[in-house]
Amino acid sequence: MKKYILDLVVSENIQLNDNYVLLKMTAPTELPDMLPGQFAELEVEGSSKTFLRRPISINFIDKDNNEVWFLIQLVGDGTRHLAAVKRGQTINVILPLGNSFTMPENASERLLLVGGGVGTAPMLFLGEQLSKKGFTPNFLLGARSQNDLLQLNEFTQYGNVFTTTEDGSMGEKGYVTQHSLLSTQTFNKIYTCGPKPMMMAVAKYAKTNNIECEVSLENTMACGFGVCLCCVENTTEGHICVCKEGPVFNIKKLLWQI
Repeated sequence: MKKYILDLVVSENIQLNDNYVLLKMTAPTELPDMLPGQFAELEVEGSSKTFLRRPISINFIDKDNNEVWFLIQLVGDGTRHLAAVKRGQTINVILPLGNSFTMPENASERLLLVGGGVGTAPMLFLGEQLSKKGFTPNFLLGARSQNDLLQLNEFTQYGNVFTTTEDGSMGEKGYVTQHSLLSTQTFNKIYTCGPKPMMMAVAKYAKTNNIECEVSLENTMACGFGVCLCCVENTTEGHICVCKEGPVFNIKKLLWQI
C-alpha cells in the first residue's frame, strides 16, 4: 500500500487512566485507506531525549469523523510527550506501515482475538472490520487490573468480550491463556497482540490444538521501512524486518520454541 507523510491534527486527547491516553487525529482531506494490523510512525516534538519516531498501532478508523485513533501507553519520554499534546496541535505521521491481519474466507469460522495491555489496540480495528463482514468475533482481553482493561464499551459493539485480570478485579483471575473460554469453546482462527510471553503462550495453545494463528509482533521499529534493522526477527525465511515484512506473522513462520 502507498505510504503517506501527513500532518494530522489532534481532535481529542482522552486520558483513559494514569498509563494510557487515546489520541484521535484527523486531516484536512480524506484519510488514506488503512488495514487492521498496520501501524504508523509518529514524530515526537519537544523532547530532547527522543530523536526517532514512535511506532504506534492503528487502533481504529472513524470514517464518519475522518479520524484515526492511536492508543498511547506512557512508557518513556517519547510517549509521554505524545500523550501531552493538546487538541488542535499537529503531529507529523507516516502511515500506513506494515502488513495486516488475514481476513477469514469461511463465514462459519469461529474467531478469537486475544489482546494484552496496549496489544489490545489493533484488536479493536480488526474486530470492527470482521463485524462488517458478518463475523461475530470473540475478544479475550487481559490486563493487570480492571483499571487497565481499556475501551470495553467499544469492543462490546463488535463481538463477545471476555476478560482476565491478574488481581481478579474483573473477569477471571489469571492470564488470558488460563481463561475457561479456551477449554469450553473451539475456534478456527486466533489473532493476538501483546507482550511476547503472552503471545507465545497463545501461539502454543493454537499449535497444540491445530488452530491457525496470527501474531502482531511489537519489536522495536525505529524507522518503519526496514532500513535501521532494529526490529529483525528470525523466521523460517531467515532474518527479516518486522516493520516491513510484518508486524503480522503466521506462527508457522516464526522460530518460536512452542
